Amino acid sequence: MSEHNNTTSWMPEQPLLLYPSLACQLGVEEALLLQLLTQYHLNSPTQNQNGYEWLTLTHQQLGTTAPFWQARDIQRLVTNLREANVLLLASAPYLQSHMLKFAFKPAPAKAQTASYPHQTNGTPASQPQTGNPQAATRQINSGAQHDHIQQEALPHSAHQQTPRMNIIAPHWQPERDTLNQLAQHNIPESFALSHVGEFITYWRERNEPAHSWNGKFHAHVMHKWRGHQAQQNQRPQATFMQKDWRPSEDAFEVLSLHAGINQGFIEDAIPEFVLYWREQGASSDNWNRRFRDHVNRQWARYNAALEHDTTPRRIAAGWQPSRDVYDVLKLANIDLQFAQQIVPEFVIYWRDSNQVHSSWNTRFLQYVKRRWAQRSIANPQNSTTRDLSLEALVTDRSWAD
Repeated sequence: MSEHNNTTSWMPEQPLLLYPSLACQLGVEEALLLQLLTQYHLNSPTQNQNGYEWLTLTHQQLGTTAPFWQARDIQRLVTNLREANVLLLASAPYLQSHMLKFAFKPAPAKAQTASYPHQTNGTPASQPQTGNPQAATRQINSGAQHDHIQQEALPHSAHQQTPRMNIIAPHWQPERDTLNQLAQHNIPESFALSHVGEFITYWRERNEPAHSWNGKFHAHVMHKWRGHQAQQNQRPQATFMQKDWRPSEDAFEVLSLHAGINQGFIEDAIPEFVLYWREQGASSDNWNRRFRDHVNRQWARYNAALEHDTTPRRIAAGWQPSRDVYDVLKLANIDLQFAQQIVPEFVIYWRDSNQVHSSWNTRFLQYVKRRWAQRSIANPQNSTTRDLSLEALVTDRSWAD
C-alpha cells in the first residue's frame, strides 16, 4: 500500500487526454491543443456568429490549463490547426493579442467518416470529431463496439481522403492570410515573398512532408526577419551633421600623434568641415572617418604650398634642411655628417640677424659649401672634394642647373 501511495504522489492533477490517431494525423502538440480547445468549447458559453459557435479564451485561461506552452508555441499550433482546416480564427495573432477567438470548422462528410483509422491490432482508436463539437462529445462518450461498427461500414476509399502530410509543391506560394499575419508584425510582403524560393528549395531537398506549409513558412519568415533586424541594429545609423559636432578623441589622436598634424590645424579645420556638410544636407554613418580624410588632404596641400612658397620669412627655430639639400651635398662629395653638425649654428646666426629670405635651403647650401672649403684649406690632407679650386667650389652653381 505504501508503494502505491509513493507512485501516485508524483501525479499532481488529472491527466490530459490525447488520441493517438489524431496525433498521427495532425501532430502530437496539435492534437493535444485541439482536445483542450474542444473541452473549453463544450464547457463554456459560446457566441453564435455567421453560423459558427465562437469562443474566446484569454492567455491566463490557456496558461492555467497548458502552462508548458509559451505564447509563441500557442500561436504556432493554432496556425497549424487553421491550415489543417480544423479551426477558424477571428483574433489577431496570439503573440500580439494574447487572446484566442476560435470556432471549429465543419469538415466534409467523407473527411468526418475517414477520421477513425484502424489500429494494427484491429481495435479502433477513439477520437473526437473536430469539425463538430457535439459529434466530438458523442464520439468521446461512445463505446469501442460502436466505433468498430462505424468503421467497418466505411469504404476503403474514404480512408484515403483524410488530409495528410504532403511534400511541398515546386511552385508553392503562401496564402494571403499568412502574408497578412506577417504584415501585422511589420514585415513587408516583399520581404516575405523574397524567401519563398529558398523555403521551397530547402524543404524539397529534405523531402519531408508536413501538414501545414503556411505555418512553417510563417515561422521561417519570422526567423529571417529577426536576423535582418539584428543586422540592421548592428550597423551605425546615418545621421545629419550637427552644428555642435566635434571629432572624437580617437580621431584627434590619430591625426595629431600618428599623422603628425598640428593640433591647432586640426581645430581650425572643424568649423569649415561642419559648415560644408550642413550646407550639403548629407548624412553619414561615420563623420569621424570623413573628418580624418578631410584633414589629411588639407594638411598635404598645406605642406605642399609651404614647400613651394616664395614669400620671404624668418627662419624657424627648429628649421631643418630638406632631403633634397642633402642629395645635392652628396653629389658634391661633401660629408653629410659635417653638414648636419653645422645646422644649429646656421639657424642661430640667421635668427639673430632677424633677416628674411624666400629659400633657406639655398642659403644653407651656400653656407655648407663655404664652410667645407674653409675646412679643406685648414686640413688639405682630409679633403675629399673633387679637383676644383676653392673659388670654383664656393661659387659652384651646378646643383641649381
